[in-house]
Amino acid sequence: MSPYDALLIVSFGGPEKREDVIPFLENVLRGRNVPRERMLAVAEHYYHFGGRSPINDQNRLLIEALKPVVKLPIYWGNRNWHPMLADTLRQMRADGINRAVAFATSAFGSYSGCRQYIEDIERARGDLRIDKIRPFSAHPKFLQAMTDRVCAALAQLPHGRLVFTAHSVPVSMAASSPYVRELEQACAAVAQGAGRTEWKLVYQSRSGGPGQPWLEPDIADYLRELGSDVVIVPIGFLSDHMEVRYDLDTEARAVCDELGVKMVRAATVGTHPAIIEMIAEMVEQEHPPCAEGCCPASQRPAPKPPVLPR
Repeated sequence: MSPYDALLIVSFGGPEKREDVIPFLENVLRGRNVPRERMLAVAEHYYHFGGRSPINDQNRLLIEALKPVVKLPIYWGNRNWHPMLADTLRQMRADGINRAVAFATSAFGSYSGCRQYIEDIERARGDLRIDKIRPFSAHPKFLQAMTDRVCAALAQLPHGRLVFTAHSVPVSMAASSPYVRELEQACAAVAQGAGRTEWKLVYQSRSGGPGQPWLEPDIADYLRELGSDVVIVPIGFLSDHMEVRYDLDTEARAVCDELGVKMVRAATVGTHPAIIEMIAEMVEQEHPPCAEGCCPASQRPAPKPPVLPR
């Protein structure tokens, strides 16, 4: 029997129509040193798909897939767009929920993928008790689901070089979290499960200011360097949302077309049966909190003092 009264799905959120795009991006970038020109460039990615991100629809599909196997009320709240997390937690309190378990749609440990969700929940929970499930990139059922997706892609292009991708983050954020280590371990396990010994981890979707170092190599740069047929695996993403649909299916494919090489993109785990089983099992378990201060936010370098004229 589950120790919880409810399951809370916590996600990033995304716009659902053209008019949502700029307010959504302003929510995402609030307090960050990202030039407005960069924000407007990213907005074009959403406009390319009519202003609608797939991520909210994919969370709806996840919830529908969970309903038959999770015998608890399921709630859903986002960090950056409706349904907003604070509104969802307010509804949970009104419904008499006392204790919930939270599943964040991010498998790897980092500030933005784990600690920030804990902070989001803490700010809005009131007297609710909410235990967040820890990052689960090493869970056998996540690895099973990802391996199945890779095997299906390799069946389409057996000789393709195996290239895993994840969202780039600032080097300072990576240094204070297990993000890169967890990615490398998951990639190695999935490649082995798919019968491959050679693979490469690259990064995509950089969004920060030009002066801050981010994880590299970038997917487009690596494809140009590689110059051969590829199977691209977005292991860092649980569903085919905008960074996958645009940065891989649109931009990376354009690079491959330019180079005259073949590209197959593996599906994300989405609602793979193993993922649904994994979440259903986790709902039945206790989830102790992460260590205090784990995966801290990036610290920007202190500004240098001005050089005064003599």
